[in-house]
Amino acid sequence: MAVRNGTEFIEGLRRNPREVWIAGRRIDDVTSDPVFRRPVAALAHLYDLQCAPEHRATMTHQEDGEVFGTSFLMPRTPADLLKRRQSMTIWANASFGLLGRSPDFLNTVLMAWAENADFFGQRGARFADNVRNYYKFCRTHDLFATHAIVNPQTDRSRSSHQHDDQFAHLGVVEETKEGLIVRGAKMLATHGPTADEILVYPQPGIREGDERYVLAFGIPASSKGLRFICREPFDDGTQSVFDHPLGARFEEPDAVCVFDDVLVPWDRVFLYGDVKMGNALFGQASIRNNTGHQTAVRGLAKCSLLVGIAVTLTRTVKSDTFLHVQEQLGECLSYLPLIEAAIVLAEQKAEPTGRGSIRPAYAPLQALRYQLPRWYERMVHVTQVLAAGGLLISPTEADLRSPAGPDIARYYRGAGVDAEERIRIFKLAWDATGTQFGQRMLHYERYYAGDPVRVGASYYNDYDVAPLLAMVKRALAGK
Repeated sequence: MAVRNGTEFIEGLRRNPREVWIAGRRIDDVTSDPVFRRPVAALAHLYDLQCAPEHRATMTHQEDGEVFGTSFLMPRTPADLLKRRQSMTIWANASFGLLGRSPDFLNTVLMAWAENADFFGQRGARFADNVRNYYKFCRTHDLFATHAIVNPQTDRSRSSHQHDDQFAHLGVVEETKEGLIVRGAKMLATHGPTADEILVYPQPGIREGDERYVLAFGIPASSKGLRFICREPFDDGTQSVFDHPLGARFEEPDAVCVFDDVLVPWDRVFLYGDVKMGNALFGQASIRNNTGHQTAVRGLAKCSLLVGIAVTLTRTVKSDTFLHVQEQLGECLSYLPLIEAAIVLAEQKAEPTGRGSIRPAYAPLQALRYQLPRWYERMVHVTQVLAAGGLLISPTEADLRSPAGPDIARYYRGAGVDAEERIRIFKLAWDATGTQFGQRMLHYERYYAGDPVRVGASYYNDYDVAPLLAMVKRALAGK
């Protein structure tokens, strides 16, 4: 197997049942359950796109006699980076950037790990081999991986080993000849129930004493003892696409992963028991450079949709003829080329890894990681303000087809558009900004890159300010 289509993706989920809990029900087959049917279909559509004749040249790559998805590509030239961006753009545009965990996100992590396998090899050559082999395994079988990398929000004042329950966080129960037995929980596995593989890896901030909790591994989502507890679904599978044009198509299930003495085979273990390496993983394994590239491409599509909605709804009622409305639309439009510029700059300033490959420059992409959530929140606010009370009056599709339809046709029309078109536009705006789906989209972006305070502080700590300080000295010296 090389590049999968949507049917093959769905069949892979069906062949590998997993334990999923949602709304008090246990689900074994996510492909047939009403709650998961649409999320699975949205992912399957992405896999169909990479097999479509018009996209095959961009979305697939041939190397060493193997054809695989471009998102797995280890870039060695600027042309490779450009091809990867173009491939990511196809998927991002297809989902309007609303699928925060489309498969290309974790594919870039796997690629970065394989390229930096010597980092993992510090604990022994077998760990470097494990990373390389796992990357090739996922690439060859075109698997969809997601991750769970955050500890449950229990008592944040204590480190993992200080909790009364020693497995309040995911940790190692014992080492066996077959592998590690792990117990505990991790969050937040977006699309965990509908993924092929689950990756766990540490984030910075680990303290001494937490050695048993420093883990990086990848296992099938169908592993024995692994269960997913999902948040309340926003769509039970019956939402009207007319009334919820986005939420009825692009909901992503979010879940906590519970590991009940799960066996992680040794060939699936990448890092274990080293606090120093756990804290260094993000910085030294090129994760942020490569995931930042995908995140920026997806973010551009999502922001473009929101700005397009704002422009469309104001033109629908001709409020865009007012100067103050034009100013707010202009502000939102100005963010789009800034996002694109950061993507292009990261590619133009690509950094050699020293191992024959290149990675997008860190600084422009990390700047976006800090700014994009703020810009997106501002776009949501502007869209709601410009839509005003119009967001709160839209009837349902059933109302439109009811005896009240003639009144709706008369009083809901816009400037040059009929009532149904105007209602559809304002429903789209509300679904993007105000429904449970829209608010989840907003909150998701706020914490997509982690704690925004830490993101900003790390940007300061990582930034090379020497040229700036030299400029200040030159100004003080009058030179």
